[in-house]
Amino acid sequence: MPAAHAAPAAPAAPAAPATTTPRGRRPVVAALMLGMALAAIDGTIVSTAVPQIVGDLGGFTVFSWLFSGYLLAVTVTLPLYGKLSDTFGRKPVLIAGIILFLVGSLLCAAAWNMAALIAFRIVQGLGGGALQGTIQTIAADLYPLKERPRIQARLSTVWATSSVAGPVAGGLLAGYADWRWIFLINLPVGAVALWLVVRHLQEPSRPRPATRPRVDWAGALAVFATGALLLTALVQGGVAWPWFSAPSLGLFGASALLAALTVVIERRAAEPIIPGWVWRRRTIASVNLALGAMGLLMVAPTVFLPTYAQSVLGLGPIAAGFVLSVMTLSWPVSAAFSDRVYNRIGFRRTAMLGMGAALLILLAFPLLPYPGEAWHPALLMLLLGAALGLFQLPLIVGVQSTVGWAERGTTTASVLFCRQVGQSIGAALFGAIANGVLAARLLDAPVDGLPGDLDAVARTLEDPGAVSSAAAEYLRRAVDAAVDHVYVGAAGAAALALLALITLAPRRFPVITEPSDSPTAPDPAATPTASEAAPARQDR
Repeated sequence: MPAAHAAPAAPAAPAAPATTTPRGRRPVVAALMLGMALAAIDGTIVSTAVPQIVGDLGGFTVFSWLFSGYLLAVTVTLPLYGKLSDTFGRKPVLIAGIILFLVGSLLCAAAWNMAALIAFRIVQGLGGGALQGTIQTIAADLYPLKERPRIQARLSTVWATSSVAGPVAGGLLAGYADWRWIFLINLPVGAVALWLVVRHLQEPSRPRPATRPRVDWAGALAVFATGALLLTALVQGGVAWPWFSAPSLGLFGASALLAALTVVIERRAAEPIIPGWVWRRRTIASVNLALGAMGLLMVAPTVFLPTYAQSVLGLGPIAAGFVLSVMTLSWPVSAAFSDRVYNRIGFRRTAMLGMGAALLILLAFPLLPYPGEAWHPALLMLLLGAALGLFQLPLIVGVQSTVGWAERGTTTASVLFCRQVGQSIGAALFGAIANGVLAARLLDAPVDGLPGDLDAVARTLEDPGAVSSAAAEYLRRAVDAAVDHVYVGAAGAAALALLALITLAPRRFPVITEPSDSPTAPDPAATPTASEAAPARQDR
């Protein structure tokens, strides 16, 4: 049966939904894990199937939008879904997201040309945005503070495993079946998740508001347009057109104007999509900035390490993937045990400890010997995963615990939105750094006619006969230098995350006091206090 309601005297903060027994939560958790797997795997599964897709549909010049379109749709819809889940409940938003994702998957499988496939990938992303934000919010609703690290660690494990398994699954399906099965396999998995949500996720009836809930559609459209233009400029700048070309400058200028218009609209809206309190509260603002910086630094291992492993260390694609995947082994383990740390020293100090360790690990990467052994970067990635698990989960659990049910969806969405934007900025910034370093090194190359960007150099090194042995060795050292600079930049992002926590985050997170720490108790939306809940007395 559903949990009890919040006190009628506080209709603006309704009670959080909770199942009555741990057994009752199990099918819901299974649905959350399946939904998280769908959202994670579809971000990467297409990468290894691009040759087959292009060979069938054409459109080589625009195939990068298969990734960019999905990323754009997921990112810019996160704030909208967060607000909708706070207004109308988590269940209808999650159901709508799963259905939209499955419709997009079915349309992708039926695509007749590249333009149609890109459009349908955007439809997928519109559903994926609902999956990412709402799943994280429901996980916080279901569990009291002391149990949240466990469910968040499970979701982190699913996300990490699915992201790494995506390229492998995509390559296998494209090579031994047909690339359309990449999208068709989502249908049975999503159908099971949908059935579990419809059947088992229960939300209590909340006090009927005095006025009909109003959705800030003008603000939603403004946020969507601003994010779409900004992310398009970041993703395509330096790839489809030069950074200082008319398209780049036009997109950045238009996104700045739309951002100003969005602020005006949101200030006038009765129920804004991105409320001002998200940035006025020090706890939420500091976590947003810190996780945005983490998204930025994550580009170094996820985007540039595989190129380093193949071009510098000479590893094959599978071995290169293993060097990166070891990070996904230590991350969830560290996250699962992080509560033992933050229950002693607090959310803020635990996160600072994790990011401080990550800063040192990132700075250690340029000190690796050349060319070195595969276990050298693998060891650093293992340590980096442990450090980031100690950083991210305490901040997510901590910030979710400072708000009531009626604000948790918006808060969670703002955190994930900042992390996604950080990744987009990181991809653009570090791509420019890597190609700049590479171009400088190639000015004195021993032979003429060598490629001038990182991707082209990596492809050249895959063909032993493309250049002489001396030129190949020079290219490897140039790639090594470029990736070293990227890791130094990632260390700078880690320093920014630390700075946000040191200067903005309060020493104590204003955790909402829960009436009971029992898993059978509801999680009422009480008013935040300066003190902390008894089960989590942390020095923030």
